Amino acid sequence: MKIGMKKLFAAYVLSICLAGSAAGGLGSRINGIIKQSSQKNVRFGIQIIEAGSGKTVYRHNAREAMIPASNMKIITSAAALKYLGPNYEFRTRVGLCGNTLVVAGGGDPLLGDKATDEKYGRGVGWMFEDITEALKRNGVRKVNDIVVDSSIFDDERVHPSWPRDELNRYYACEVSGLNFNGNCIDITTKNTGGRVEVVVEPETGFVNVVNEVTAIRKGKSAVGAYRNEEINKIVIRGKCRRQAGPFAVAIERPAVFFGYLLAEHLGRAGIDAKGQLLEKSAPANCKMKILREYRTTMSDCLARCNKDSFGLAAESLVKTMAAEAGQEGRGGSWSKGRELIERYMLGLGIDRSEFNIDDGSGLSRENRLSANAITKVLRDVYKSRNRQLYKESLAVGGVDGTIARYFKEQKYKGKILGKTGYIEKAKTFSGVCTAGGKD
Repeated sequence: MKIGMKKLFAAYVLSICLAGSAAGGLGSRINGIIKQSSQKNVRFGIQIIEAGSGKTVYRHNAREAMIPASNMKIITSAAALKYLGPNYEFRTRVGLCGNTLVVAGGGDPLLGDKATDEKYGRGVGWMFEDITEALKRNGVRKVNDIVVDSSIFDDERVHPSWPRDELNRYYACEVSGLNFNGNCIDITTKNTGGRVEVVVEPETGFVNVVNEVTAIRKGKSAVGAYRNEEINKIVIRGKCRRQAGPFAVAIERPAVFFGYLLAEHLGRAGIDAKGQLLEKSAPANCKMKILREYRTTMSDCLARCNKDSFGLAAESLVKTMAAEAGQEGRGGSWSKGRELIERYMLGLGIDRSEFNIDDGSGLSRENRLSANAITKVLRDVYKSRNRQLYKESLAVGGVDGTIARYFKEQKYKGKILGKTGYIEKAKTFSGVCTAGGKD
């Protein structure tokens, strides 16, 4: 679908328990906004329904498929609840095959995630310390090789529709069966006496950081990270007055990144890990001795996906759905995940012309959703047993997530639950409005 206007604004809203008189006034106000914007090449797609009855309160271009941006996560997360269930857990297993240390990824997008670790009071690098302690308790002072198994997903780590010039951004990070720290490093530049230092967290030799930052005495700092053809060579350019950052920069080959960090930690802890670091499936003929298993709940993943708009969470859900639908629980792909999401939407009676699914996070401009499609999905979740879990995954107006700074007025605060979305020429909002103390 070709979009010729300069700016596209698609607004998707699900409101609950609106009385008829309120609905009439609401419609008039929305029509006024649309009329005011008619000279600005803005196109709206809006649908508001009552959740209980499904009755349409207001609609405008409601069946026109538009770019949803991050509102795509609404669909992805709802489909994941259907196919994986509310009790699904991502599991990462660490064990020994003989004297080979194996880390088998389970597609967990929140492994080493700062927000999740902070929520549970876990310090930086806690997982590596835990693995080290487990090895020592088992009398292991040397490992031959370290195998990182990311085969739960296929090896297409970068979506083909994502903008190539943004692949170093945190929101376009690679997607792997074994992820860590959002598959990013954090960069900070510091100007000390006219000399600029680049600080990398976590500190590691996995990336080659080239410092081309100029020290300045006045003006604003402006620093960026740039890739080139050499894998994990990152050039830092710009100007720094005092300090810039920290800002996240996506790395390449996330599973190997995890293994490299683990090997570095083991070495510092006195465990000899000088064999090979291999990204491959765990040895088929080995009955692995499990040392540790790390789990992440569906509720934690959904909250990071929707409340915080964490793209890696959404894409991991797509590929996990695909992997779990297969016979061996491996090779989860975007193509199979798309099929499952499409099947879910068609099963809700949404016309095929009202959607096109390309990725899970909404970064791809090939995604299309109508306002009607999103409200049907939201109402499906609303009527399901997963209603409360899903509600808790949404940002709360004036309280938290991506809409913490909006809806702060007392009559709105805490009553608007939703998902924002933005990419160039597209802005979206979808969610639930509670009214009269009901939801």
